[in-house]
Amino acid sequence: MPIITSAYKPSFQFRNGFVSTVYSGLFRNVTGVEQKRERIETRDQDFLDLDWSYAENKSDAVIILLHGLEGHAQRPYITGAAKLFNQNGIDAVGVNFRGCSGEGNRFYNSYHSGATDDLDDVVQHCIQQKNYTKVYIKGISLGGNITLKYLGEDRDIPKEIQSAIAISVPVYLAGSAIELHKLKNKAFAIRFLKHLVDKLKVKVKQFPDKISNEDIASIKTLRDFDEIYTSKAHGFKDALDYYEKCSSLQFIMNIQIPTLIINALNDSFLSSECYPVKEAKANKNIYLEMPKYGGHVGFIQDENIYYNERRALEFVKQFI
Repeated sequence: MPIITSAYKPSFQFRNGFVSTVYSGLFRNVTGVEQKRERIETRDQDFLDLDWSYAENKSDAVIILLHGLEGHAQRPYITGAAKLFNQNGIDAVGVNFRGCSGEGNRFYNSYHSGATDDLDDVVQHCIQQKNYTKVYIKGISLGGNITLKYLGEDRDIPKEIQSAIAISVPVYLAGSAIELHKLKNKAFAIRFLKHLVDKLKVKVKQFPDKISNEDIASIKTLRDFDEIYTSKAHGFKDALDYYEKCSSLQFIMNIQIPTLIINALNDSFLSSECYPVKEAKANKNIYLEMPKYGGHVGFIQDENIYYNERRALEFVKQFI
């Protein structure tokens, strides 16, 4: 599809990408969302914790919400979307990736940017056990990459999936990894790495035959983490192999349902390859919007409803 001209124009103080990213990550607060937790078993006998919130009246539609790196289903960018969709007659389920619900998962492996089987398990659960006839998917950052990869893989996509939205997506993981290691993102990289390493320290005690304290001590960067843990735990040769095989950029051309991608031009996490203009123009199902502002998941707007949340709802309604 042609590239969409964005209507997003934040107030002056939030035109700075760093400011909008930090404010959204640390200071936004969403109230009025009642979530009920459900645990489901995955196809490999691990588990996922799902946090459900519901429309006022019984709905046949649900939106699946996927968080970013080291996020969870109580993050404001998840609950904000859930609240808006619930208010508009659509149920919402926030997926906590493995190890992200407050309880460690059962196995040495956990979640990563290309872990689409877990998303498929949630989709099948929504359709087969919950009887939803309309399913939408919205992924944020890492969750957006999973969304796009899932939709473009060589698998049968259930007819119940009507449309999808991906926000602030590092569709080219190797390029995004380079950006995250630059000085401009040092504070974010340190924060991500601390959370990841803290979880890995627990796995050392559970799986001493797979990783050692010496291994963990050698992890100084996010790339080190992917080299030592992410790639090895999930069947990749090394970090580069993981980045190459799990980047959603190569799958976008195959997506067969209406899909909206919103990547801000001042998102410091994204490399130039993360703006898939060529792929969008070549696929009638892809709607690419590249606002000038917004940072990383920082599309701040009035009434504590973010621009990307309003756009997601508009997009979904467009294809009902």
